[in-house]
Amino acid sequence: MELQNVKFTVEDRVALIVIDHPPANALDTPTMEDLDKCIDEVANNDEIKAAVLTGAGMFFIAGADINEINTLKTVQDGEDICSKGQGIINKLEKLRKPVIAAINGMCLGGGNELAMACHLRIASDRARFGQPEINLGIMPGFGGTQRLPRIVGRAKAAEMILTGDMITAQEAYRIGLVNKVVPGMEVVKQAQGIAKRIAAKGAVAIARVMEAIEEGLKVSLEEGLKMEAHLFGLICETEDMREGIGAFIQKRQPKFQDK
Repeated sequence: MELQNVKFTVEDRVALIVIDHPPANALDTPTMEDLDKCIDEVANNDEIKAAVLTGAGMFFIAGADINEINTLKTVQDGEDICSKGQGIINKLEKLRKPVIAAINGMCLGGGNELAMACHLRIASDRARFGQPEINLGIMPGFGGTQRLPRIVGRAKAAEMILTGDMITAQEAYRIGLVNKVVPGMEVVKQAQGIAKRIAAKGAVAIARVMEAIEEGLKVSLEEGLKMEAHLFGLICETEDMREGIGAFIQKRQPKFQDK
């Protein structure tokens, strides 16, 4: 897999995806194309059960590439770049394997939009979050106006997007934008630790949980409960269920075969 601005490694069934596009890890087209390849690899490689996404250096991702945005001249130009970016980020969100954002620094604009599509978010205590697009006379285009209200509520999302102000990691935790805040140097290690704990579970159950949460949010509670029951039923025919229940009864650690 040839990558220009992203580094990709796998250890203990956990992929590590590092956006490495100096100086600020901006999400230009080549970087997004690299990320797209990495998402496909996570999805299709059975040896990978979870992933961690982070940025190189002092930044997580500072946003989209402003020079690239400056080349957009027509409605179609704007729609095309947004649709492409949204498509890649949507693909990440729909993965049936969890992706944990290890937010090590500035997480702004497209970076925050990408982080919100991850399934868990661990933040460095020095991280800063924001949707500053309005300061440039534009607006979020990779899902910020849609995911942020769903995560933090309409009023807080409107405040962040309309003012363009940044918030601290501690404030991000308070409003539910991140799951956890940790000391700066530990953020990737902590995210990998969580990913490895998840990777020790059965892949079938992980995938069904991911499906239930993702698809359940799109339907009514009644429909979601029916979906949950059906997915639970599918798990009842798996070898992993037999192993997990058997291990519990026998008071030993389960050895899941992902079947």
